[in-house]
Amino acid sequence: MTTVNDVPERWSQASVYPDMWADPDKDPRSSDGALPEGELATLRDFLTSYRLTLLMKCEGLDPEQLTHRSVPPSTMSLLGLVRHLAEVERDWRNWVQPADPAPKLYGAGDGDFEGALAEQGLVDGAFADLAREQAATDAALAGCTDLGARVGHDGLPVRGLWVHRIEEYARHCGHADLLRERVDGRVGQ
Repeated sequence: MTTVNDVPERWSQASVYPDMWADPDKDPRSSDGALPEGELATLRDFLTSYRLTLLMKCEGLDPEQLTHRSVPPSTMSLLGLVRHLAEVERDWRNWVQPADPAPKLYGAGDGDFEGALAEQGLVDGAFADLAREQAATDAALAGCTDLGARVGHDGLPVRGLWVHRIEEYARHCGHADLLRERVDGRVGQ
């Protein structure tokens, strides 16, 4: 049972806008107000921003904090989200290039969340897995510049894959907001 003393005090590192995660000059997502031109560039920009947000929510935490669970019976943790998104990136690549599917990274079921243990080697491995799988999926989609084209055995629309990737990261960044606040009270979008 959680008591009032177990709840961390809310705080932000931002001083310019107190509801932000970081001040604009320290936020790697900041583009100085310049918006990309075109649909594909816009989709790439949004995906990049959400990927950076996930990493920012994990910054500065030790393995124990990264594996702090939200609320029972959930197995969700920040490290679990990192592992889950690495697995999902691999799944998307398998959809785009189904001829030689890559195996699951963390096993069947909820292995991505359940296997998120407070061990530095697992933490380092998860972040390396995420970076590798993101790069591989990006490479698989690099040649798919026609958003109306269909790919893979199921003929999935390229536009749909981009939007689904953004949706997946956006949803899990919302989870990351709450998980991080639960760990140390830090808030901000």
